[in-house]
Amino acid sequence: MKLLKTGTRRNNTTSSWLVKFSFFWLLSQNCCRASAVWTAYMNISFHVGNRMLSELGETGVFGRSSTLKRVAGVIVPPEGKTQNACNPSTSFSRPKNSETWLALIERGGCTFTQKIKVAVEKGASGVIIYNFPGTGNQVFPMSHQAFEDIIVVMIGNLKGMEILHLIQKGVYITVMVEVGRKHIIWLNHYFVSFVIVTTATLAYFIFYHIRRLWVARIQNRRWQRLTTDLKKAFSQLQLRVLKEGDEEISANRDSCVVCFELYKPNDTVRVLTCKHFFHKNCIDPWIVAHGTCPMCKCDILKALGIQVDVEDGAESLQVLMSNELLGTLTPSEEGTNNELSPARRSDKMTHVEEEHPVSQNDSQPNSVAEDDHPSP
Repeated sequence: MKLLKTGTRRNNTTSSWLVKFSFFWLLSQNCCRASAVWTAYMNISFHVGNRMLSELGETGVFGRSSTLKRVAGVIVPPEGKTQNACNPSTSFSRPKNSETWLALIERGGCTFTQKIKVAVEKGASGVIIYNFPGTGNQVFPMSHQAFEDIIVVMIGNLKGMEILHLIQKGVYITVMVEVGRKHIIWLNHYFVSFVIVTTATLAYFIFYHIRRLWVARIQNRRWQRLTTDLKKAFSQLQLRVLKEGDEEISANRDSCVVCFELYKPNDTVRVLTCKHFFHKNCIDPWIVAHGTCPMCKCDILKALGIQVDVEDGAESLQVLMSNELLGTLTPSEEGTNNELSPARRSDKMTHVEEEHPVSQNDSQPNSVAEDDHPSP
C-alpha cells in the first residue's frame, strides 16, 4: 500500500509540473511574437577642404515604426550644449543650400517620439539618434510613433560622438542611409524570463528527484547492513526444540508471554541473554520492534553489540527482518507456532503490555506464567 501511495504521489507531482510547463509555454506563445528588425547601411562622407573621405558600414538599426527607404543628406546636430532635442524650441543650423538634412540627436531626456517630432517640425528628413555614453557602439531597435516618410536610425555612442566632434570642428559631413538586412528577434524579455523560470524549475525538479533517489539508496544500504548485523546477533542466541519430558511442558507448564500460548512438544524457543525464553516466531519480531526482553526489559540488542534506534523506521526493519529470518526457517520450524494469526498475536501482545505490566524484578518465566495462568 505504501508503495502504491508513493507511486501515486510521484505521478501527481509529475502531472502537476507538466501542467505548469504547458501553461507557461502557451503564455509565452502569446507574449513572444516575433518582430523584424532592419539594419541600416550608412555611407558617411567627410569633406575636408578639397578632399572627401567616406566610410561605409552596417552601423545602425532602424526604429520599429521607421520608414524603410533610402535617404541622403547633411548631418545636422541641435544648436547649444544640450543635444537631446527635447525642448520644442530646439533649433538646427542646417545649411541653406541643402534641401535634405538629417538631425543628429543624443538619446535621453525624453521619449524617442518627442525627439523625432521636434526634428520633423524643423524640417528634417530623417533622425539619427546615438546611444547613451558608456554603451560603446551598442544599438537596439527603438519604439516610437510612426512619422510618414521619416527614417529613424539608432547608432552607437562612439560613432555619434565622433560625428558630433567633427561637425563642431567645422567638418561638413553627409550621409547616405540604405536599408540593410532583416533580422527576426524571438527572444524578447518575456521569453527570456520564461526560459529562466523554466530552467530553474526543471533544475530543481531534477535535483529533488536525484536527492530522493540518493537518500533512498543510502537508507536501503543502511537497512541491509543493519539486517545483516541483526541476523548475526540472532545467530548468537540459543535455540531449543522442546521435547516430551522437558520442564517447560510439564503439568505446571509455562506459556509464552508474547502470544499466551502454552509450550508444546516440538515448539522452537529462543533463549535470550537474560535467560528468558519465548517462541522463536514470537520473540524475533518483538526484539526487532522493541529491542528488549518483554519480561525483564533487558536491552537484548545492546547486549549483543547492536546499536540501533528501533523507534526510527521499526516498521521497515520488521519487513526486512521478516523476509530474512522467516526465509531461513526449516519446514518443521515453519509449521510450529503458526496456529495463531498475526492479528491475534498482536492483540495479545497489546494485552500483555497494557493490562499486565511485568515487573523488572521478575527474572524467571515461571513466575509470569503462574500469575497469568494459575495451575488447576
